[in-house]
Amino acid sequence: MDSLSSTIRDAREALAQGGVTPADLAERALQCANRNAGKNTYLWRDPAWTMEEAAQAAAIPRSSGGRFGDGRCPLWGVPISVKDCFDLAGAPTSCGVKFYRDLNGIAVHDSWLVEQLRKSGAVITGKTHLHPLAYGITGENPEFGDCEQPGNPGALTGGSSSGAAASILEGSAFAAIGTDTGGSVRGPAALCGLAGYRASIGRGDWRGAAHLAQSFDTMGWLFRDLEDAPLLAETFVPGRTTPIHEFKKFAMVHDAFLHDCEPAILEGLRQAERELHALGLESTKVDVSWWADSFEIFAPIQAWEAARLHAGHFDRIQPAIRERLEWGARITDAEVAALRERHAEFRARVDDLLHDHQLMLLPASPVTRLNIGADNSQARSRILRYTTPFSLAGVPVVTVPCSVGGIQLAASRENDESLLAFSARIGSQRRSNTA
Repeated sequence: MDSLSSTIRDAREALAQGGVTPADLAERALQCANRNAGKNTYLWRDPAWTMEEAAQAAAIPRSSGGRFGDGRCPLWGVPISVKDCFDLAGAPTSCGVKFYRDLNGIAVHDSWLVEQLRKSGAVITGKTHLHPLAYGITGENPEFGDCEQPGNPGALTGGSSSGAAASILEGSAFAAIGTDTGGSVRGPAALCGLAGYRASIGRGDWRGAAHLAQSFDTMGWLFRDLEDAPLLAETFVPGRTTPIHEFKKFAMVHDAFLHDCEPAILEGLRQAERELHALGLESTKVDVSWWADSFEIFAPIQAWEAARLHAGHFDRIQPAIRERLEWGARITDAEVAALRERHAEFRARVDDLLHDHQLMLLPASPVTRLNIGADNSQARSRILRYTTPFSLAGVPVVTVPCSVGGIQLAASRENDESLLAFSARIGSQRRSNTA
């Protein structure tokens, strides 16, 4: 089975039928690891440990029922990478900074998320590269090296879930755990032509995981095939059964908001619009001029919260991020209180928008590529203009890959399962159209 082209469903069906074993998939995934130019997809990995995990997964007994008829979890035996801001017992947690890797030492316990993955029988291939502190959108890292896209020389993966995206591109994982505060799943997914899923705020347990800004931090996945999307929600809400409802309409923003999009991004947006119409949904254009406030609400709250988490260590952080932390430390409690009022008002308005229109379609990035070695200092504000409205709202978002770039599809909070099911319909329609 070729991990560069196979879907999670392909892998699980082969595992359920006995055509391959967890060890087979793990071995093939490990052979692909760190295939990018910087050989830095992973900041920690131990092939022997991963093969032991595959053996433990194989020992989980078969029964009946479930999605694949073998009674095991949807991700049983599937190679999965984990962003290096989640503790894994026996490994360091760097958060993308060597100072924290050394300060934290070796984790004694698994984070809650890693516990869920291991209980399910997923096989972890290692801990992946990230933008320092998960505080950036490019995937540049002066200590561990910039994360270059495997197979696309000179192109950054985007961040902060940079190694997560690289692990999918190189075939060392079938799905990758990321986090998304302001766009850290959506940005890499769009720049790398992958699917992404940012969960509703509050899903999952952050025990044993490093926050950046608690008001906005969410867990998420990067993966290849939209039809795999429904397999991924259960990890963050184990045991929950949620009814699926149908979407009948969606909203798009007026063209004025899209003034800085590259032509290929606009074509991808039109493609996604046509696909939703073909699935029977009606569309409306909405005025979101009030979204101009999103970044000026988001950025200072993020900086204020991050500054408190990293107090006393600013001098150990790279200058560009240190400046944000120092700015956050200067923001007063009164200023934050006023910002939180604005945040609540903004969130309520997005809630109303999604209540009225069910889904929203919007580019995940106005650009198709970030180049290694270029001046990417303006990329953060430019991309976050598109992603922070949904970060402030705390809603689930799927990044729909296009021929170039990616498009955000957002739904109301806690409509994750319905959104993922609908995304799979888009994937199925695409497969039918190309068959």
